[in-house]
Amino acid sequence: MSRVEVIGNATLYLGDAREVLPTLDRVDALVTDPPYGYGQPTGGIGAQSTKRLYDEFIDSPENVKETCVPAVVLALELAGGRGAITPGNRCTFYYPEPEAMGCFFQPAATGMCRWGRSTSQPILYYGRDPRLGKTIDRTSFQLTEKASTDEHPCAKPLKAWTWLTWKMALEGETVLDPFMGSGTTGIAAHTNRQKFVGIEISPAYFDLACRRIEQAQKQLFLFEEAAA
Repeated sequence: MSRVEVIGNATLYLGDAREVLPTLDRVDALVTDPPYGYGQPTGGIGAQSTKRLYDEFIDSPENVKETCVPAVVLALELAGGRGAITPGNRCTFYYPEPEAMGCFFQPAATGMCRWGRSTSQPILYYGRDPRLGKTIDRTSFQLTEKASTDEHPCAKPLKAWTWLTWKMALEGETVLDPFMGSGTTGIAAHTNRQKFVGIEISPAYFDLACRRIEQAQKQLFLFEEAAA
């Protein structure tokens, strides 16, 4: 761990998740989009359709199994077993068996596989729904919006990610993302009035996440101030 930034209700760590996670306190929920193990572009419709190579991480199935899966298991422990993971199609079954599954359905396709066009990305759910007994919500989401930024190869669409983060944690709770990337989970958590802890190994994407989360917090504060 080489750097820590506190931005409002978000605490961001630059470093390897496997090294940072053991130093953290308990959180309420895990929401993360780890590397997919694709290794190279898959012929999808946009930059967000695949995980391209990081300078700091070889995006292979073997590396996902050896590095990402153990980090996710540790993060789930910190979250008391409650979490949602979007592992991509190739490495889905490397992760622990979930309590339930959903998907982001993308009718325009997210890439190509040996059986044709991939039109969904799995969501693995762990633990218990924090709103159980209060409301019944879907487990899947139709995704037609574009990525929330073009400065990261796999930035998540903000509306969809805000829904998933809302689903996983209540207002005031703390959401953890050990593969923070461009910081979309942190923006979504702030929108949902949740606290956020993020970890990112790439210095460039860490700086990007810091900028985006800080800007989002300022914009929401100005909006609420104007509405008051």
